[in-house]
Amino acid sequence: MTGPHTDLRVLGDDLERAARRDLASRRGTRRRRIAMGAVAAAVLVSGGAFAASRLVDEHTVAVSLPAGTAALLGSTATCTELRPGVEYRCTVDRPPDASVEHIDDWTGTVEPTLDAASRVNGGCRSENAAGTAWRCYVGREAVRQGIVGQDFLGQPAGPGRG
Repeated sequence: MTGPHTDLRVLGDDLERAARRDLASRRGTRRRRIAMGAVAAAVLVSGGAFAASRLVDEHTVAVSLPAGTAALLGSTATCTELRPGVEYRCTVDRPPDASVEHIDDWTGTVEPTLDAASRVNGGCRSENAAGTAWRCYVGREAVRQGIVGQDFLGQPAGPGRG
């Protein structure tokens, strides 16, 4: 299998071997060791950012919205990426179930989103009274938007209720 993950792994392995050779020889200068450390850190940071941005996509958010909202269980969401890995505009195929939540106007209502392991990965805010249009945020951006608390991210949860 080839791809970004494999390429990063090969690059990381090459860097590790080079660093070992350098440390074993003890002939490397301090500047060269610092440069190698900086390169390794850059690879790890960029690789981590790439991996995080690929872990969440339109489909993932579309599944996580109904999973995190009791009144939307069984509905199907469609999401459009606004900011990669961070912000999405979503619509659901039906309004929230009134027998679950008795809300006349869903505008501004916030709900958590749940990943495949039923852990809070972000949250959404309804953009219309019917509760069919949502703006969703992933991770810390959901905290910044006041949808979920920092301590709630990553926690196991069931579908939210208003």
